[in-house]
Amino acid sequence: MDSQDPRQLLAQRLRGLRKGRKITQPQLAAALGGGEPLSVPLISSWESQTNPHIPPPSRLEGYAAVFATSRSFDGAVPRRISSKEMTDEERRAMTELLQELMHLRSDAMRAMGSEPETTAVRPVSEAEKSLSSGPWRYADDNTITIVCAGWPTHMLAEMPYTKVDDPDFIELLTYSELDALFELHGHLRAANPGNQVNLRMADKLASDDYTSHLISLGGVDWNKITSTTMQRLPLPVQQIADWGPGGEQYFQVEENGEIVKHKSRLEENASQPKGILLEDVALFARAVSPFNRKRTITICNGMYGRGTYGVVRALTDTRFRDRNSEYLRTRFGSSDTYCILTRVPIVNGATLTPDFTSSDYTLFEWAE
Repeated sequence: MDSQDPRQLLAQRLRGLRKGRKITQPQLAAALGGGEPLSVPLISSWESQTNPHIPPPSRLEGYAAVFATSRSFDGAVPRRISSKEMTDEERRAMTELLQELMHLRSDAMRAMGSEPETTAVRPVSEAEKSLSSGPWRYADDNTITIVCAGWPTHMLAEMPYTKVDDPDFIELLTYSELDALFELHGHLRAANPGNQVNLRMADKLASDDYTSHLISLGGVDWNKITSTTMQRLPLPVQQIADWGPGGEQYFQVEENGEIVKHKSRLEENASQPKGILLEDVALFARAVSPFNRKRTITICNGMYGRGTYGVVRALTDTRFRDRNSEYLRTRFGSSDTYCILTRVPIVNGATLTPDFTSSDYTLFEWAE
């Protein structure tokens, strides 16, 4: 048979996968069959150099799962690892290998005069690849809890539809950080279809909420989860938020033995007593949760709401999230506790997305 025959190309690829891992046909038959090993002659027929048979799609899925990760071969006997046990990188490798094998199978089927089944794997889009990686992607079957502060009572009194007995009551209006919350919630649901994403108010968490993956939005002045976890974590960053007369607001870090203050920039304006915000400062911090060592705590926190929204967008904005995620992997890949302090510019009222790869934005970074 011609070595360039599409059937032979598929057989060569399957044989190459097995020999590349130096396992026998009986070992592969056991790994693919799980509790009921496949027959060795069946494996041999798929690898035949003279008259190869074409495996069904389900068996190619098994090949992709087994050969996507070296962990399949860590023990004395090769095994197929569940996709739930795989890392994001391993799942991507499995998808790419399955696509390759299904493409070879389609060519082989056409060479036999048959149309391939319509169950061939759909190509993974760039958007799906982007969503399946980065800090906002969690392993399946994990609960994610977004935590926001509620508005102070005196502010709620000035807002319509925030009284629970009002027929037009809108619960979300009682949450602070709505821009950041809306942006992050949609991204989390898209990136984590296998996970439950909950929304909680900082002073109303149940015990199970504390032990999930926590994401805390907003500063230490209103959000009790942010203030509590920043005290418990070994972060070299403090947020000072004294909003009283003569008080100051800034992030404080220690660099080279000196205390450095990073403040927001405001422009004085007669019509706005607080001034016009030109640039905020915001913190992104990720650490092992102090409430459950198998889960994480993430803090997104600006001096103002614009900063919180901006630092969330750093890892959700389609134009910046991949480069910013890669930057975090490159800088902090071996650490499970790290933080980055960034500028968040506001231009003509629009909040711009920070670019972690630019020194114009990054103010401070640290990893444990």
